[in-house]
Amino acid sequence: MTDAAPAAIEPGRQIQTLDELTPELADDVIGLLSVAARADGVQAVSEQGRLYLRHGRREGVRHFVLTVAGDLRGYAQLEGTDPVEAPAAELVVHPAHRGRGHGRALGNALLAASGKRLRMWAHGGKSAARHLAQVLGLTLFRELRQLRRPLSPLDIAEPALPEGVTVRTFVPGRDDAAWLAVNAAAFAHHPEQGSITQRDLDDRKDEAWFDPKGFFLAERGGELVGFHWTKLHAEDQLGEVYVLGIRPDAQGTGLGKALTAIGLRHLAAQGVPTAMLYVDADNPAALRVYERLGFTTHEVDLMYRTET
Repeated sequence: MTDAAPAAIEPGRQIQTLDELTPELADDVIGLLSVAARADGVQAVSEQGRLYLRHGRREGVRHFVLTVAGDLRGYAQLEGTDPVEAPAAELVVHPAHRGRGHGRALGNALLAASGKRLRMWAHGGKSAARHLAQVLGLTLFRELRQLRRPLSPLDIAEPALPEGVTVRTFVPGRDDAAWLAVNAAAFAHHPEQGSITQRDLDDRKDEAWFDPKGFFLAERGGELVGFHWTKLHAEDQLGEVYVLGIRPDAQGTGLGKALTAIGLRHLAAQGVPTAMLYVDADNPAALRVYERLGFTTHEVDLMYRTET
């Protein structure tokens, strides 16, 4: 979320609202996101949002394309699939065209499209994004922290699995349904992760980074009870604790700590120097676990919303 200048009418500015982008327009938006990420040091649109860009029409997802005299200057996305929460939005303005009210214009378009019932991410918590949220009348209600730790030396204890639990790697196709069920149970409280569908999983399996050798499943009595899905960001030399979930009846057994250690050892073996993960600031139990494993806060993503 960027650009909080007054939303003056710039000659030739238009905002199109689309249910689906053409491949050419999607490529242009992805290019815009790359330029902004290099300038800002953080992605303005989440991984899920970028998948929505590349994989065709999705029910409940709308795209807002801001152009000036036909040139792409900004983009926003509105995702309204949550049956309870307000629609969630992300937006970006080209770094060379900020300070001209484009961010505010996109924000107002999002407010109008959502009926002024809106949640909006400010990735990286940049000052301009915080100001734009204030200008749009949004208030802070969620903080997502990115934690990091070095992988060398990997000074963590040997993984100690609970009795009767074994670990193997994910088999695409065969393990999909079981993983989706455990993921939904483990993240029933989480608005994004808990709603992952088969299509969402398939989209991720199609990504170049997907590697089942880094996707660890914990079983007890032949049933899946937990998992640790790691992700390698080769270009950034980062390994990620991408998703770690424990079935509710297996929580509190030390399985999460063991799976974390297994995943970190795998990432260290890939040769990347640093591990990262995301955790909500209002989850003190998870924060304590990761801090004991040597993780510290690297940056924060902030979510704002309209008053309800």
